[in-house]
Amino acid sequence: MKLALCLVAMGALVMDSFPQCTKQLLSERFGRGSRTVDLELELQIELLRETKRKYESVLQLGRALTAHLYSLLQTQHALGDAFADLSQKSPELQEEFGYNAETQKLLCKNGETLLGAVNFFVSSINTLVTKTMEDTLMTVKQYEAARLEYDAYRTDLEELSLGPRDAGTRGRLESAQATFQAHRDKYEKLRGDVAIKLKFLEENKIKVMHKQLLLFHNAVSAYFAGNQKQLEQTLQQFNIKLRPPGAEKPSWLEEQ
Repeated sequence: MKLALCLVAMGALVMDSFPQCTKQLLSERFGRGSRTVDLELELQIELLRETKRKYESVLQLGRALTAHLYSLLQTQHALGDAFADLSQKSPELQEEFGYNAETQKLLCKNGETLLGAVNFFVSSINTLVTKTMEDTLMTVKQYEAARLEYDAYRTDLEELSLGPRDAGTRGRLESAQATFQAHRDKYEKLRGDVAIKLKFLEENKIKVMHKQLLLFHNAVSAYFAGNQKQLEQTLQQFNIKLRPPGAEKPSWLEEQ
């Protein structure tokens, strides 16, 4: 079980790493082994994981909103058709049914515009969470695996250094030193890679969310204010293309 946990945490490792990996992991879990810690970097990593969880919640809610909006549009469209049909068949209420049919038609048009904006918002959040953040977290996993390997071989080297010195020991010590140095270089490289990716991710997240939150606010505000012109201008501002009238149910709804 412990070996399985080790492998899950660190991915595929070379076969000769398994004993050291397992031993180091068990030592850390039971508080006996020393662990290399970069407090600042680990704080940033934990913050990323927490941010990803929160963005996943926003993504889930955004998808729910698109589903509800789509259902509302279907109902409004059907209601508008029913009003229009009754307008033709009820002379005494033709005007009343007629303007209600026109109202539903207008609501559908504005709703489709809002749906296009919300879908663009959801799609962008999905890309940020499942691609950009996940890519950084994959590098984090590689870094964490390298850190465990580094500490495992560091511990081996320390134990050999404290042992007796003879011809056989000197050979093993030199080999352990070379192996330790290789894993130390790998660890240092991945630590640098993670720091760079975290920095670029934060910059990208701010840039993306600034745009998407502005889009969401402007589109929702214009829709509920009944400002059709502002709603259409919002989509033009963000270069959002709507599906043509009569198009089938959007694939992003089918995927949910």
